[in-house]
Amino acid sequence: QVQLAESGGGLVQAGGSLRLSCVASGHTSTWGALGWFRQTPGKDREFVAGLSRFNTTRYVDPVKGRFAISGDTAKSTVFLEMNSLKSDDTAVYYCAASKITAPTNYYVARQWDYWGQGTQVTVSS
Repeated sequence: QVQLAESGGGLVQAGGSLRLSCVASGHTSTWGALGWFRQTPGKDREFVAGLSRFNTTRYVDPVKGRFAISGDTAKSTVFLEMNSLKSDDTAVYYCAASKITAPTNYYVARQWDYWGQGTQVTVSS
C-alpha cells in the first residue's frame, strides 16, 4: 500500500523560511514524478512545484524564485524549500506522486496518483 507522509509545516513570520519533506513508501520503482500542491479553505487544490524522474522541475508562477523543489524519485523523497514566505502562501501543503510517468499536465490534480495527508503552513504578517 502506497503512503506519502509530509512533515515540516508550521508557523513562520512573513519573510521567513520553511522546508517541507515527503517520504513515499509502498512503491519499489522510480516514481514518474513527485510534487507539491496546496489548498486553502473554499478553493481548489493548487499545483506548487513538481520534480520528474528526469530531474526536471516545474513551478507555479507565484512561487518562482522563492521556492525550490528537490529530491530523488528513485528514493521516494521530495522536499520543498520555501523562502521569502508571504501570507498568501498560507495553506495546507500536500505531497503528490505520479506512479509511472510524469503527469501530462502537472497543474491538474486528478492526474496525480497518490496524495499525502497534508501539512499546515501558516505565514503571519
